[in-house]
Amino acid sequence: MSKLDGKILITGGAGFIGSALVWALNQRGHHDIVVTDFLGSDQKWRNLVPLRFADYVDAGEFRRQIATKPGQHGQFSAVFHLGACSATTEQNAAYLADNNYEVTKELAAWALGQGSRFVYASSAATYGDGSQGMDDRSTAIAQLRPLNMYGYSKHLFDLYAQRVGWLDRIVGVKYFNVFGPNEDHKGEMRSLVNKAYRQVIDTGKVQLFRSHRPDYRDGEQQRDFLYVKDAVEMTLHFAENPAGLGAAGLFNLGSGEANTWITLTRAIFAALEREPNIEFIDMPAVLRDKYQYYTRADISKLRASGYQRAMTPLAAAVSDYTRHFLAPNKRLGEYGGGRPPGGGPLRFHPFADRACTRSAQWARGQCESIKNRGRGNRRGRWCYCRNKRLKRQGSFSSSADVQGFRSPSLVRTSVTLVVVIGPA
Repeated sequence: MSKLDGKILITGGAGFIGSALVWALNQRGHHDIVVTDFLGSDQKWRNLVPLRFADYVDAGEFRRQIATKPGQHGQFSAVFHLGACSATTEQNAAYLADNNYEVTKELAAWALGQGSRFVYASSAATYGDGSQGMDDRSTAIAQLRPLNMYGYSKHLFDLYAQRVGWLDRIVGVKYFNVFGPNEDHKGEMRSLVNKAYRQVIDTGKVQLFRSHRPDYRDGEQQRDFLYVKDAVEMTLHFAENPAGLGAAGLFNLGSGEANTWITLTRAIFAALEREPNIEFIDMPAVLRDKYQYYTRADISKLRASGYQRAMTPLAAAVSDYTRHFLAPNKRLGEYGGGRPPGGGPLRFHPFADRACTRSAQWARGQCESIKNRGRGNRRGRWCYCRNKRLKRQGSFSSSADVQGFRSPSLVRTSVTLVVVIGPA
């Protein structure tokens, strides 16, 4: 039986991966979800707006409640603990030890006490520089040497869970370099895709750190980049599928491939249909001794647990993120389907979406190009842009091709439908 059929708790549920997890559960029809988080002065709250859940509780208040009234919120079938400070540059060791270590201990004890499936976020940062390997099958985790206090705070709980025997009953997931929608609030901890998109729009170029090791050329430092949509599917696997429910211990969650920063950056320029323009800058001295030059997740243990889904190719993931979320400034769960909001069905012949992606409006997030799920020769893409009419490219095959384009809200903002005949 799936542990997703009952009440679900997601800590850090307004954050990057946490809100994506809520979205993935909503896609499955699950809404009996309690979200906890700290909503400060950033824009993290916007991630929650399109999502459906039963309740929101401040993370500090929830911590007090499970300490004094453990049964106040009833029985949870699954607890996904994703709440943490994930800033690798955070210097307050006492804060990280409490927020990332002590809180996780308290939640795990409480969840196990009520029979909940407990899945928590460890981190690939626990592996340090990788000199001790990145093997999630190894039980010699005490040999790992994290490079920063964030990684060490995660490592502390892994060690504790192993020492008290919890790792035989719970799952700790070690996310590698996750990127995708809903990360805007993370500031300097945003992925390169997010930062580079802004740089390209503002300056036409992307800045990358130079290598400060002779065995790596500039831009050829390598990372395992994982799309957030894949990350949440992997996470849910441990509470949804019979094989995943039988799994326990630490698991690497990554694509299983190492790609260079240059490869990733070229995919960003390709998604924007621009020629690559890369500038290398010196790495800050404070980061040089703590910088990982190579990461790649060995996901054979994940596969052995029964996870069979294919990974989203890097170029496809970057394109989806850039075109459907960054450019139109949208979050997971917001409009992005096959027709305009409030409008009827679109009917047209296949066309390419270059009229959108080559426009200045597209770069400013005022246009969208979205795949139509029609059948036969009516499959294709449509594009609309707000506020300013684009030069028409191509032609409609008949007036029926735009039948149903009747959204009053779009008409008021002067929407132009652009159709280009050609391959979809």
